Amino acid sequence: VQLQASGGGLVQAGGSLRLSCAASGRTFSPYRMGWFRQAPGKEREFVAAIRWSVGSAYYADSVKGRFTISRDNAANTVYLQMNSLKSEDTAVYYCAASQEYRPTIMTMTSYNYWGQGTLVTVSS
Repeated sequence: VQLQASGGGLVQAGGSLRLSCAASGRTFSPYRMGWFRQAPGKEREFVAAIRWSVGSAYYADSVKGRFTISRDNAANTVYLQMNSLKSEDTAVYYCAASQEYRPTIMTMTSYNYWGQGTLVTVSS
């Protein structure tokens, strides 16, 4: 399974971006997909996750109400709509997939596959 993230770029504070993550490879049916981010000099942190079959979503407190995760099962693609962007949202964003149930949604070790990352820069 390969994950390809795209959609990053430069945006002004208050603006919006939509990230995409397309999965390819063998039959893809994850239990959950997520987005993480890593700002310069900081550890990678959880942003959002979605249960693939039912679409239930989970968010970090820092993005709740501003970001929306969604998926297109037919296209094997997960999206992250980011609105009201702030300078502190600047980071490399990574998508990830978990093939089986893991109780800890927000930890990196719960995910089997990772995309290459896409850079989001928010200017103030």
